[in-house]
Amino acid sequence: MNYILDSHAHTLASGHAYNTITEMVQAAAAKGLKLLALTEHTKEMPGTCHELYFMNLKVIPRQQQGIEVLFGAEVNIIDYEGKLDMRPGLLKKMDVNIASLHIPCITPGTVAENTNALVKAAENPLINIIGHPDDGRYPVDFDMLVAAARENHVLLELNNSSLNPSGSRINAREADIKLLELCEKYNTPIILNSDAHWAGDVGNTCYSMPLVQEVNFPERLIVNRSVEEYKKYVNRYKNSDTTLQ
Repeated sequence: MNYILDSHAHTLASGHAYNTITEMVQAAAAKGLKLLALTEHTKEMPGTCHELYFMNLKVIPRQQQGIEVLFGAEVNIIDYEGKLDMRPGLLKKMDVNIASLHIPCITPGTVAENTNALVKAAENPLINIIGHPDDGRYPVDFDMLVAAARENHVLLELNNSSLNPSGSRINAREADIKLLELCEKYNTPIILNSDAHWAGDVGNTCYSMPLVQEVNFPERLIVNRSVEEYKKYVNRYKNSDTTLQ
């Protein structure tokens, strides 16, 4: 498959990542990507940037070094009803929004609680992607989550970082196999993202792509093959009257 975009990456602004915007864009361009989305952590993540950072993203060009660059947020889900730590008015202005469960921001709950948190986030019209739903510390009912993603036109993420054996997330491989099985069964698209926290990881699919190939997941359900297909899901193009630029 021709992998041409990465929609989940972090810069120094997130507090625990290690490169600048320019360095991340350079890495994406060098790897032949056509689009990179930089999605900083929001306020409940320790050490991340202030709300003003997101408010001022309008000043940054969306075309840099020959590629398209989007700016958005990886928003924290902070309760089991899918409450987010960014206000709707600001969410609406982001190019792209990912909603994720993170240990510093919400304690893992029961399967029912974790599932409800992700489903409610997927039902939010300002959320475009559910981030790393394969984190085994937050077990979920994938049947319910896949159904919610399909119904609400939200992408489910296959997160390369989750599959890293040295990472903190557990049982990601088993979870991803189940996720891929159900997404194929119900014709639900996914997105492969690096979750890069340093420039060398931009566009990295060293763990996720082999798994996709192993289970023979259909390319037609992977949006990374087409910028145009990806744009059907993200705020900047779905809500063009409210975006930053």
